[in-house]
Amino acid sequence: MAYQFHKRGRQGEKKIQKYSSTPSFLFLSLVFFLIFGLVGCGGKSPPASQENPASSRQDSDLTFFDVTLEQADEVGRPIWKVRAKTAKYTKDKQIGQAESPYGELYQDGKVVYQIKADIADIEQDGKQLFLKGKIFATDPSNGIVLQGNELEWRPQEDLLIVRNQINGTHKKLQAVAQEARVKTREQRMEFSGKVIANSVDPQLQVRTEHLIWNIKEEKLIGDRPLEIDRYKDNKISDRGKGNYAEVNLKTKIATIQKNAQLDLLDPPVQIASNSMTWNMNAESVITNSPVRMFQRVENLTVTANQGEMKIPQKTVYLKGNVNAIGQRRQSLKSNTLTWYLDNKLVEAQGNVVYRQVDPPLNFTGETAVGNLQTENIVVKGGSSSGRVVTEIIPQERANRQQ
Repeated sequence: MAYQFHKRGRQGEKKIQKYSSTPSFLFLSLVFFLIFGLVGCGGKSPPASQENPASSRQDSDLTFFDVTLEQADEVGRPIWKVRAKTAKYTKDKQIGQAESPYGELYQDGKVVYQIKADIADIEQDGKQLFLKGKIFATDPSNGIVLQGNELEWRPQEDLLIVRNQINGTHKKLQAVAQEARVKTREQRMEFSGKVIANSVDPQLQVRTEHLIWNIKEEKLIGDRPLEIDRYKDNKISDRGKGNYAEVNLKTKIATIQKNAQLDLLDPPVQIASNSMTWNMNAESVITNSPVRMFQRVENLTVTANQGEMKIPQKTVYLKGNVNAIGQRRQSLKSNTLTWYLDNKLVEAQGNVVYRQVDPPLNFTGETAVGNLQTENIVVKGGSSSGRVVTEIIPQERANRQQ
C-alpha cells in the first residue's frame, strides 16, 4: 500500500513517497512517523526565533493521496475502514479533511453501514470515528439511508450517531429530526428533536420530540407528547394525540395512552380516554378505560367505563355507567348504550333513567329507544314487572335542580 504527501514551502515543492509491506497503518501514526522522518533528515531544527511563522504553518499541513484509514478491535476484526482520494492533515487541529471519502462501519466483523461524502473532516482516536460534512450512511441489510452533517461511530457501544439536520429514508418510513441514534445489533433507531416521521402504509404522519423505531418489529414508539395524522387520498381523515403511543406498521394498530384523544372527520366525533386502541385496518377504536365521546354537530356528550366505535358503520357501543347528555341538558343513564350516529338514534338497556329539563320530568325503566337531541325517547319496563315509572317534577323543584 502506498501513502503520499506533499510538503510545501518557500523553496518549491518536495515530494516524498513511502511504501510499506504491512497491510495498513493508522492515519495519525503515519503522520507522526513522517514528521519525525523529516526532522531527522533535516538535521537540527533552527531556533524558534529564526522560524518564519507562515512557513511553520505550511510545514504543519500535509496532504495524502489514496488514503485508507483502518481500525480493528482487540481480536483483529475491522471496526471501520475509510478511503479517500486525498486527505489533508492539520497538526494543530488533529483533523484530516478528506475529499470524496467512502467506507464501511463494522460490527462483529460484518458491515453494518456504508458511508460516503463529498468532503468531510475525519477524526479518529482508536475507539471512535468522527466525520463532519454532508454525509450519507446506508444500512445494506435493509436499505435505510441516513443523511446528516455529523457522524459519530462508537463500536464499543454499538452506537451510530448522525446529527444536525437528519433525513432518514426507507421504503416504509421517512423521517426528519435533529439527531438519530442507531443500535445496530438491536436494529433500533431513536430520532430526537423536532421529529416528523411519515409512514407509507398506513399513510401516517407522527410529530414529536422523541421517536423510537424498532426496525425488525416495524413498530414506532413515542414516549413524549405526540400527534398522529392519518391520511386518506392524501387528505387528513383522523388525528390522534397523547403522551405515549405505539404504532405497529405491520398490523396498522396504534395504542395511545396518557391523555389519549382521537378526532374523527367522518363522523365528526372526538374520543378521549386514558388508553385506546386504534385499529386502522378494521376502522375501529376500542377503549377499556373510562371514555368520553363528543359529537360536535349535535353537541352530544356520552361518558362510560369503556366503549367501542366502528367508524364505517358510524356506530358506538358503550358499557358501564353510561351517561348521555344533550345540549339542553337532557340526559339518559343506563348500563349499556348503542349509539347510531347516522340515524341520531340511541338504544339503552339496564337501569335506564331519562331526565329532561323542559318540561321537567323523569322516566325510569329497563330499556329506552329514541332521539336524545329531539327529546323523543320511549322508555319501557323490564320483563318481570313491565312497569315504567314516570316522575313529573314540580316547577319549584325543577328550578332548584337547575
